Amino acid sequence: MKIISSTTHGYLDFATVVIFLLAPTLFGLSGLPAMLAYALAIIHLLVTIGTDFPSGVAKILPFPLHGWIERVVGPLLVVSPFILGFADVAVARNFYILIGIIIILAGVFTDYKKTTS
Repeated sequence: MKIISSTTHGYLDFATVVIFLLAPTLFGLSGLPAMLAYALAIIHLLVTIGTDFPSGVAKILPFPLHGWIERVVGPLLVVSPFILGFADVAVARNFYILIGIIIILAGVFTDYKKTTS
């Protein structure tokens, strides 16, 4: 069941950018987990404003491709603490696992075929 419209997905994308930007301060992330959060905020913002959906500005990236990017990124975020070697830092590990799961769920419930609300 696809209950998230492209408009709502855009709002969620911008909220995700803010979460990535604030995560180092809110959760005390430092080193690689903090730098990764800042990098992901920038990347997520660029993908969002570049997507052809109501929240997009440049509208050069098709919304279905945006969905495929998130289908890859979500699982990668879940495993990133283990791949990048910060799984022993509980708060960083838990943050990336949780945000990965949230992105996966947003993807499952978004209708990437419709670009209107």
